[in-house]
Amino acid sequence: MTTHTVAVPGATLTYDVHGDLRGGVTPLVLAGSPMDASGFETLRSYFDDRLVVTYDPRNVGRSRRDDQTAAVTPEEHADDLAAVLEAVGRGPVDLLGSSGGAVNALNLVARHPDAVALLVAHEPPAGNALPDAAEIDAVCRDIVASYDAAGTGPAMARFIRLLMHHGPVGADFSDGAAPDPAAYGLPTEDDGDRGDGLMANMRGQGVSRGLPSVEALRAAPTRIVIAVGEESGGPEHGEIAGRAAYAVAAALGQEAVVFPGGHSGFLGGEFGQTGKPREFAARLREVLDAGGAVRC
Repeated sequence: MTTHTVAVPGATLTYDVHGDLRGGVTPLVLAGSPMDASGFETLRSYFDDRLVVTYDPRNVGRSRRDDQTAAVTPEEHADDLAAVLEAVGRGPVDLLGSSGGAVNALNLVARHPDAVALLVAHEPPAGNALPDAAEIDAVCRDIVASYDAAGTGPAMARFIRLLMHHGPVGADFSDGAAPDPAAYGLPTEDDGDRGDGLMANMRGQGVSRGLPSVEALRAAPTRIVIAVGEESGGPEHGEIAGRAAYAVAAALGQEAVVFPGGHSGFLGGEFGQTGKPREFAARLREVLDAGGAVRC
């Protein structure tokens, strides 16, 4: 592994190259957000025959931004990814984007259509693809307001409640008593920090929107596969990221491809979470080997 940096407007990004850049194999890029490169360690280990690139988004991990409290938009993340790929110099690449990384990758394809040959977008939480988009937007604004007022613990408790919710989000979702941060093992005291990476994405509306122009995605030469976890529920009554995956797939005129596990199905103990990484990797390899043309 070699570690590199690339300067972009307002930030310096850190990325890792696992393998020999001089080889002839198409690079596989693994991208999350707000998760940094460390979350892909287990999954990456199943692709030691590929040149693999991972990176830390501008607001997490080893990457640094000039303004630690500013919003970070999906478009900004997309341009950051394009800069990393240009620095690697081996495009077009195959790319797995998960969660916010899937949203960023979809925006990458819309804005830089020649950068990616095959995109597997795993559970993009693109709230603007859902019929309850306005309600999701209101909840996201409430989460950011809670963060600004009381810090990470109360805001994250609200965010977890949103992610774990099954089915459409109602207009009264944020009514009533706020969730207890301690119930989720979160801090109850405000440490004064306002540089949290997830909240920077939320401030940039990274959950309440996220799906870029469908026309731009369809016009791109990239083959796009929308992936959804088998444990994330169905298109109507599942968790928000799972529902969004089905909605994005439908908007693109395709069916979502089911992957093992749930939203964190590729994790192998990172962040204290274990999904089904071996099975997830096998499914990802099947999709990559088939060039995106797999059974749903």
